[in-house]
Amino acid sequence: MMSSDERWADQPQEEGRVDMREFDDDDVIASPYSRKVGERLRVIRRQKRLSLQEVEASSNEEFKASVLGAYERGERAISVPRLERLAKFYNVPVDQLLPREDVTPSNEADLLNSKKLAVDLLKLTQLSGQPFEMLVRFLKMIQVQRQDFNGKVITVRGDDTRAIAAMLDVPVDQVGQRLDALDLLFRP
Repeated sequence: MMSSDERWADQPQEEGRVDMREFDDDDVIASPYSRKVGERLRVIRRQKRLSLQEVEASSNEEFKASVLGAYERGERAISVPRLERLAKFYNVPVDQLLPREDVTPSNEADLLNSKKLAVDLLKLTQLSGQPFEMLVRFLKMIQVQRQDFNGKVITVRGDDTRAIAAMLDVPVDQVGQRLDALDLLFRP
């Protein structure tokens, strides 16, 4: 008896045509992203306080312990429909089963926005207008929280940039550029 692989090998292919064998999406060779997905699957399962065997039993064997373990180790890739069913089983949105993207600065502008920004408070107090007055109040609040009263410079952290973006009416990833254009970044 000939295997399906041998049957495919015996058939001539049209020039330029790729051999498109039927396969299960789950059998795709795992990638680094598959491993990250697997890590996330394991975190969610553990948060639900379920063992692999309990998932298998509770899902009426839809999710076999051995297969789910292979997903979690990144040894097998999980298909989108199966991921959706697993999310329903865990009662979480599908996006919660996916890893968070690592943001790596790809150019100088991104690098400026990804690092902590030192705002020159003396220059800021010389600007007038509602956004700048709001920004001064916001940065003073941060000074009080941190008990940092040097009065000349304050370092803005990643979480602070969202609020500053709203005050300056720019996207979050452009806060550093906007502060630089306003000459508000402290340069030692």
